[in-house]
Amino acid sequence: MERETPDLETIKRQLMSLNRPKKPKMLVVDDEPDNLDLLYRTFRRNFNVFKAESGIRALEILEAEGEVAVIISDQRMPEMKGTEFLSKTVRSFPNTVRIILTGFTDIEDLVDAINSGQVYKYITKPWDPNELKTVVQRAAETYELLNQRTAELQQAQEQTRLLGTIMQVAQQSQSLEASLRSIATAIGENFHADVCILQQASENTLTTVEGSYSPSGSGENWLADDPLVREALSTQTVQASLNVPKDPAVAEVQHYQTSEIQAHICVPVSFREKNVALVSLQWKQPCQLTPEDLDTLHWVAGAIALVIVSMEA
Repeated sequence: MERETPDLETIKRQLMSLNRPKKPKMLVVDDEPDNLDLLYRTFRRNFNVFKAESGIRALEILEAEGEVAVIISDQRMPEMKGTEFLSKTVRSFPNTVRIILTGFTDIEDLVDAINSGQVYKYITKPWDPNELKTVVQRAAETYELLNQRTAELQQAQEQTRLLGTIMQVAQQSQSLEASLRSIATAIGENFHADVCILQQASENTLTTVEGSYSPSGSGENWLADDPLVREALSTQTVQASLNVPKDPAVAEVQHYQTSEIQAHICVPVSFREKNVALVSLQWKQPCQLTPEDLDTLHWVAGAIALVIVSMEA
C-alpha cells in the first residue's frame, strides 16, 4: 500500500493524539465519611478522584497510584494531622498542589505548612462549594504549569547531556563505527528504546557501517528492507509509524511481525542536503514520545552529522 509522506508537524500531532491527557487525578482525605463522599461527588466529573479516610491510607494510595494533581485533606484527623500527612508527600511529589480543609484555628500549623511550601491554600469549614471549586481549578492549572516547566527543564537537560555525549565521542573515538555505537547507546537509553540503530548512509543507501543499542542484547538490522527508512532517506524527512499493528502501510511487513516492533521512528541525518546517516528508534509497545522529544531528536541529528563529517574528513 502506498504511504502518504507525513511532515514533522503531522507526526507531532499524531504523538499528541496518542498522549491525549486523561482526567487529572485528585486525592481527597477526610475521616468523616459524609465529607469524603461530598468531595468525591463535587469533583468526580472533572477529576479521577481517590478517597482516603486517613493520612495513612492516603499514603498507601499514593504509593500505588503515583502522583496526583491535587490533594485536599482535612486538618484534624486521628493518628495524623493533615499538615503532617501533606509534609510526607512533598519529597516524592513536589508538583502536587495541596489544599487543607480546617474547621479549627490551627493557625500555627497552617502558617508553617504554607511557608514551607507544603500547602497551596487552606479552606475553612463549612466550605462554600463554589469557592472550593475555584480554588481547585486554579490548583489544577498550577499543577499543569509546574509540570510543563519541569518537562521543559528536563528536555533542556536531555539535550545538554546528549550533546555532551556526542562531543565527547567526537573527541575520543578512534573509529566511525565506535562513534556510531556510543551515540546510538546514548540516544537509545535517553528515549527508552528497545532498539536504536545509527547507520551511515550515502545518498539514499545505507552503508554497512553502523552502531546499535538494545538493552536486551538482541535486535536484527532489517533497515535496508524497511519502507520507512527508504522514505526517510529519499525525502530527508522524519518518518514514523507510531502504532505499527494499526498502520496498514507497514503492519504486514514481515520484519515487523517477527521482531514484535510496534513503533518505529526514522530520523535522517544530513549535512548540506546530503544524507550521511539514519537514526532508527524502535519500541515493542506503541510510541510514548512527546512532540518535544521529536524536536530533541531532530536537533540531535544535526550534531551527529557534524561528528560524522568531521571523522570522515
